[in-house]
Amino acid sequence: MARDILKTLQTEHDTLRKLFSQINDTTDRALKTRGALLEEIEANLMPHAKWEEQVFYPAFAERADRDGLKTHAEALSEHHAVENSVIPEVNAADLDTPVFAGRVKVFGEMIDHHATEEEKTMFKMARELFTAEERADLDEQYESWKQSGEAATLIAGEKAKLRGQGTSKSLQ
Repeated sequence: MARDILKTLQTEHDTLRKLFSQINDTTDRALKTRGALLEEIEANLMPHAKWEEQVFYPAFAERADRDGLKTHAEALSEHHAVENSVIPEVNAADLDTPVFAGRVKVFGEMIDHHATEEEKTMFKMARELFTAEERADLDEQYESWKQSGEAATLIAGEKAKLRGQGTSKSLQ
C-alpha cells in the first residue's frame, strides 16, 4: 500500500476512537485501567495534534480556498478547546468518580467530532490540494518527526503543561 498521510491520520483517529470506547466502558473502580487508558489516549493524541498544527495545517492553509481556510480555522479552534479546556478538566478529576467518566465522555465525543469533520471535509479537500507523492512525502516526514528528539521534547513539554493545568479541582 502506498504511503499517504491522510491514511495515517485516519488510522490514528480510529485508534483514538477505540481507546475512548474502552475507557468509557470502565467503572469508577477501574483506577489503574482508567489511568493507563488516559495515558495511552494522550500519548496517541499529542504527537498527532502537534504535527497537524505545525506541519499539516499550515501546508493545507497555504493552498486552501476560502472554504478550506474556514475548515482550517475550525480545526485549530477545536484543537485549542481540547488542549486548553477539555484535557485539563479531565486531568483535574479523580479517576474513580462519575465526574471523570463524564468529562472523558465529552473528551471522546469532541475528538470523534473533530476526526469525523477532518475526514469528511479537510481530507477530501487535501486529496485535491496535494498529489499522491506529496501526501506520501508528508507521511514520511511525520514518521521521522514522531521519532525525533524535537517531537519528544515538545510532547514532554505539553504533558507537563497539561498536568499543571489539571491540578485544580475547582470544577468538581
